[in-house]
Amino acid sequence: MTATSTTAIHRNIDRELFLHRDQLVRNGILKLLAIKDSDIRILTLGQSRDAVDHGLHSGGAFSATIPLVALFYGGFLRLNIEDPTERGQDMFTLSKGHAVAALASIYAELGYFDEKVLRNSRSHESILNGHPGPILPGIHIATGPMGQGIGVAQGFAIAGRTNPRFDSYCMTGDGELQEGSVWETIMYAGQNHLDNLCVLVDRNNGQLDIHNRMLFPMPALDEVFRSFGWIAHNVDATQYDGVDAALENFRFGARNGKPTAIICNTTKGYGAFSDFMNKHKVTTSEALIVQELALQNNQRSGRVAEFLHYVDRLSQADQGEAIRSLLFEAVRQMHLEIDENNSKRQPLASVIGPVLTKRVPRRDKRIQYDADRLPKLDPKKSYSAAEIITAGMKVFAQDTSVVSIDSDLASTSGLEAGIAAVDQHRALNVGVAEANMMLIGEAFAALGSNTWVSTFCPFFNWQVMRRIAVGQQERLEAIQAADGWLSEGHGLDLTFLATAANFETRTNGATHMGNDDITTFDAVGQLKIIDVSCPQQMLSIMKWIMDGNRGLVYVRVMRTGSAVLYDKDYTFTFGKGHILRQSDSDVAIVVSSGRGVHEALASADLCGKDGLAISVVDMPSVDEDLLLQLYASGKPLIFAEQNNGYLWQNFLKVLYRNRTSESLSGLDRVVTINTLNVEGKPQFIHSATYDELVAAFGLTASAIADTVRNTIAARK
Repeated sequence: MTATSTTAIHRNIDRELFLHRDQLVRNGILKLLAIKDSDIRILTLGQSRDAVDHGLHSGGAFSATIPLVALFYGGFLRLNIEDPTERGQDMFTLSKGHAVAALASIYAELGYFDEKVLRNSRSHESILNGHPGPILPGIHIATGPMGQGIGVAQGFAIAGRTNPRFDSYCMTGDGELQEGSVWETIMYAGQNHLDNLCVLVDRNNGQLDIHNRMLFPMPALDEVFRSFGWIAHNVDATQYDGVDAALENFRFGARNGKPTAIICNTTKGYGAFSDFMNKHKVTTSEALIVQELALQNNQRSGRVAEFLHYVDRLSQADQGEAIRSLLFEAVRQMHLEIDENNSKRQPLASVIGPVLTKRVPRRDKRIQYDADRLPKLDPKKSYSAAEIITAGMKVFAQDTSVVSIDSDLASTSGLEAGIAAVDQHRALNVGVAEANMMLIGEAFAALGSNTWVSTFCPFFNWQVMRRIAVGQQERLEAIQAADGWLSEGHGLDLTFLATAANFETRTNGATHMGNDDITTFDAVGQLKIIDVSCPQQMLSIMKWIMDGNRGLVYVRVMRTGSAVLYDKDYTFTFGKGHILRQSDSDVAIVVSSGRGVHEALASADLCGKDGLAISVVDMPSVDEDLLLQLYASGKPLIFAEQNNGYLWQNFLKVLYRNRTSESLSGLDRVVTINTLNVEGKPQFIHSATYDELVAAFGLTASAIADTVRNTIAARK
């Protein structure tokens, strides 16, 4: 008979069945884990044989095998393999993504996907890449050895303290511990008593450049974790006893408000026979694979024989038959076949699958709120973005799906004050740790929340942003694929609220200035960028985001108050600009965003006094059709931007994609005023007041008006 049943929920070994076992039962389970160890290594080696480059990250995959097998087959995880997105099951994050081959072997055997996925990995056609990502069924985020997965696992743990409760597990490597973001997480998790977080550190004492030692000495990691308020176990991960006992202590022991770290001491490539496998990554020959598989299979046969001999001897022990019965139940739950008919098939053969993961149910991402309770703005008054956000969030956060994370700048965003007024447990502040803020935000978004994270424009971590965007793209691919495992509503709804945009930082200094973030992040795929010009527009953007399924949104807001430009009926649409002033007699067009729109309107008033009518366009997000329409008017087009020319650069891209010989000949009508230097290259801006900054860069209302006059005069 096979080892699996047809149910998908909690399919791994029922550990509670063995809680009160004696040492005889424990010994039997450890022997079974050793058999599974062989099964996973054999599947992992098979991936190397079939990979498009015949490569394998063998060092980290093999050193991680014992902790992974102990975790997934030892009865610690509560999983719904049929629906890996169902809230309340335990979460696992492989932070050290280079161990994906070992994890993929386990996932194929448990039934997340077909064994065929293990073939031809890392090819363009494969969903099994060199690192895991959400295109692979059962994987929630994209990871790699960048020290970020542990932060997302911490976010899962924060969510797991609510109802329904669950635990969050993570595997990281000692190489990853050289990344600073790891320690942002470790500090926060200890300080915030995340005792449902368990981190396994694969301490294999090597990294890419040097496989048998670290580039600099690592301290006693268990002591370091304890100093940050963690429980820490220091175990020998070349065998199962210590790892199993430490996991049991976490899963079934008393919780005391401390997260758990299990330091798994081993070496790169441990468990392989040839020392060729001890490196970070290897390209294997067929001869080596044949040799390695033969030795692994021979070792497995010995382990099977040892277990069967052990079971036979149990008949001599007290309650021997009861213990045998428990162990045979463990055999079935560990995806091993029991031959009860005494046929000549291989005893305790590995059972792979069947595939149980289905396309998960769609998520309704629309936030429920009472629109009548939203703030009503007086068009004669000025409001800061933070005021609007606080007032809006007091309404939107009535829906428990709304979550915010600030990083010590909550007073500039308004998020914490708004959401905490409803539920302070959903208004988090991580301190001066922007990477950790973004990682926690990703975790909540992956679980289906409408999540907002906020800091100053230049403080968002590009490395984290890019990896989150990779995961978002893979989610969308899994949703769109005919055989994908995700359905509509399983993209990330994650808003990056970027405060003090353009010249709003003012006297804080060059490191805080937000003139280059918009063009930098424009290179990140899957990111929607919005530059807000008006309090009413901000409120409408919030409503747009609360409709759900908006993806990754980078919203740049002003720090100080501004006048209201739009009426109460204004509706924001991404990719749509707005002509705020226009007449048949207009002689030029000024395009801007953010506070620059207010300067542009004032410049139009100044030009009007001279009898020059000009159009003013607010473009909070790039409107390709409108840009082409404005250019086709034949009028001078002036981009006045308090940044490095985001709209202008996107205009050039749009024009190039839609180019004709006639259209390119009109570029002399395009004029730019922005923060690029005289050579058109990026620069940083030092401290100054707002008035000094707009004057220095020719972006005052009077300077823009002068540019319009000079442009018109030059064309006569």
